Amino acid sequence: QVQLGESGGGLVQAGGSLRLSCAASGRSFSSYAMGWFRQAPGKERDFVLGISSGGGITRSADSVKGRFTISRDNAKNTVYLQMNSLKPEDTAVYYCAARLGQVTITRGSYDYWGQGTQVTVSS
Repeated sequence: QVQLGESGGGLVQAGGSLRLSCAASGRSFSSYAMGWFRQAPGKERDFVLGISSGGGITRSADSVKGRFTISRDNAKNTVYLQMNSLKPEDTAVYYCAARLGQVTITRGSYDYWGQGTQVTVSS
């Protein structure tokens, strides 16, 4: 099992940047593909970015391509979400998630979830 905890959320103006971190505890973090998802009020939880266990493969939602990037440091058991050029529509609770196997964009394929961190982008 792995436990996940997100941090780094907050309030930022449109055009600004934030970096979210997701720290994992438990064993074999480097065996898990990681994903970032987000959920705006009244909407479903959507895929944002994912990264393979070794970090060599990433997948991105079209809505964040060119603005958000994902990375991981397996020595620190941490995955990051760098968010640039933020827009008000990026406002949501951001969750990290973990799964064994290949990185996917499918929410239901992830087995472990963090508690989420709020990101609010003001116009």
